[in-house]
Amino acid sequence: MTVRAYAATFDVGTTALKGALVARDGGIVASASENLTLIIDGDYREQDPDQWWRAFRTVSRSILAQVRANEPGFIETQITGIIMSGQMQDVIALDESLRSVRNAILYSDGRAGAQAGSLAEAYDGGASRFLDTVGNRLEGCLPLPKLMWLKEHEPGTFARIRHVLISSKDYLIAKLTDTCVGDVAACSTAGAMDIHTGQWSAELATVAGIDGALFPELHRPQDRIGAVTEEASRLTGFSVGTPVYAGIGDAGATTYASGVSRPGQYNINIGTSGWIATVSPEPFTDKPGAANLAFGVAPGYVNAVPFLNAGDVHKWVTNTLAGADYEEAHELVGESVPGSHGVLCLPYLVGERFPVMNPDIRGAYTGITPDTTRADLVRAALEGVAFSIRQGMESFDAEPTEISLIGGGARETAWCQILADVLGHPVTVFANADVLPAVALASLVFDDSELARGIGERTVYLPDQDAMDAYDAVYPRFLRLYPALRSLQREQERDA
Repeated sequence: MTVRAYAATFDVGTTALKGALVARDGGIVASASENLTLIIDGDYREQDPDQWWRAFRTVSRSILAQVRANEPGFIETQITGIIMSGQMQDVIALDESLRSVRNAILYSDGRAGAQAGSLAEAYDGGASRFLDTVGNRLEGCLPLPKLMWLKEHEPGTFARIRHVLISSKDYLIAKLTDTCVGDVAACSTAGAMDIHTGQWSAELATVAGIDGALFPELHRPQDRIGAVTEEASRLTGFSVGTPVYAGIGDAGATTYASGVSRPGQYNINIGTSGWIATVSPEPFTDKPGAANLAFGVAPGYVNAVPFLNAGDVHKWVTNTLAGADYEEAHELVGESVPGSHGVLCLPYLVGERFPVMNPDIRGAYTGITPDTTRADLVRAALEGVAFSIRQGMESFDAEPTEISLIGGGARETAWCQILADVLGHPVTVFANADVLPAVALASLVFDDSELARGIGERTVYLPDQDAMDAYDAVYPRFLRLYPALRSLQREQERDA
């Protein structure tokens, strides 16, 4: 009798920690999730790493209980590995006992703008050479300037730091294995790694005044880096000695899961915010807002361009105009027409960093008449996000050969069709998009690339020619919206 093998996979996001037990054939046999708390203080964005650990323990015990109930004879040693994805670009500061010395400072926290400026002045070649070396722009949201901020503003706390991790998943790996590691994809966002060599830059650390020894050991996502300790086994339910893998930062994980592996293939992720990702032989250093990751699971680089406004626009317009009822919002979209009877929406609710970079700009509607309906306003909001994605796609060099869509936005079928029509290209949506990353992670444990490609059913949204024509006529007006609103913003700033 063949003993069934499993991989335990986890994703540590900002809003939730999700876990799944994936069988060797790619089937999900158990899953669970726990919500996480975002700590907001003005412009600061933080989370408690120990909440990640508590959530991990709860989710682990839940999925183990489920598989025991559903798979008679199951024993924990059938789990051949634990692997995770997680949010990147964090500062997770630990003491010598691998305890967090303060809340993690998240990727969305840009408090270190002044320190980024100081680093640009001190680094030979300035911001331009930094971009060439790191593959990402020197901004106050990067972990290296944030460490400089901690050294300046919290010297007592900084003095206790012995290890710095960059991805939420790496804190859980430390708790499981007593080992501090990072994968090259997530650590590409630290602002301290030479993206070309895949190694920490001693020069950058020195110029920043940060001991480079604080940073974790670098690995490929598929590397086995340790095993579950006795203490972690007692707390989580996993067997002592269960292999633990380095895993991969979230943008790298979804890129891998969506099958993007060469130029011309694009994946659009629509969560609260979102990104467009592709893979190329070199980092993109000439794209506004682009983030570059060393892929790790395959040669080349993940080129991800993040846009701040995506699912949050859908949520806002649903709450505001459809009583927070997503089914009603869906019906309203269908009651309007492509182009929303002349109504256009600039969807920059929280500023934007791609396809334009302006944290202070805000959204707007134009073209409203006495005949404008709720349906027009709801549809125009979703069209605005689609136009923004089109504008971003046009900044890439390679013409699209394949476009896939993943994330919560993929559940809104009307939006999927709008995207296909606005982009003028078929858009593939996977039926099991929620579990795709888990299966892809499991494929690294099982060393089975075919499992990662076994994505099952999919829906392909084909562009409608009449809708394409309507959007092609409207799109130039959309492109003029931001410059016009930016001009108005400048006038207001001069008058203030």
